[in-house]
Amino acid sequence: MYDTILVATDGSEPANRATDRAIDLASTFDADLHAIYSVDTRRYGSSVMGESSDVVADLETRGDELLSDIATRASVDVTEALRRGRPHEEIGSYADEIDADLIVLGNRGLGSGGEIGSTAERVVRYVDRPVMTA
Repeated sequence: MYDTILVATDGSEPANRATDRAIDLASTFDADLHAIYSVDTRRYGSSVMGESSDVVADLETRGDELLSDIATRASVDVTEALRRGRPHEEIGSYADEIDADLIVLGNRGLGSGGEIGSTAERVVRYVDRPVMTA
């Protein structure tokens, strides 16, 4: 049913649930599992902080740690992708590159309240692939 699954993470609890679900699905269907983390410097606006090499390096380090954690937790091999850009665009672009059969992500991220988060909503609306939120 699924040959290639993409899981997106930001380190939030919903992303961790999504990761668990993606790992289970990849194991069940013997699918390739890819994990993506997008460094979104736009969230800092056009200020110098958004392009500061120290800030970007810290965000990339955090992304590497999160991706490594997924690889460690998984019972299948994981291909890790660290990108820079708007998360929903990077998720969609990478999903196209790997021809993902399914995208799995948290229904809200680090900054969201009780409703669906903006990244999850944008992926569901604009990415032309099946999406599962957790």
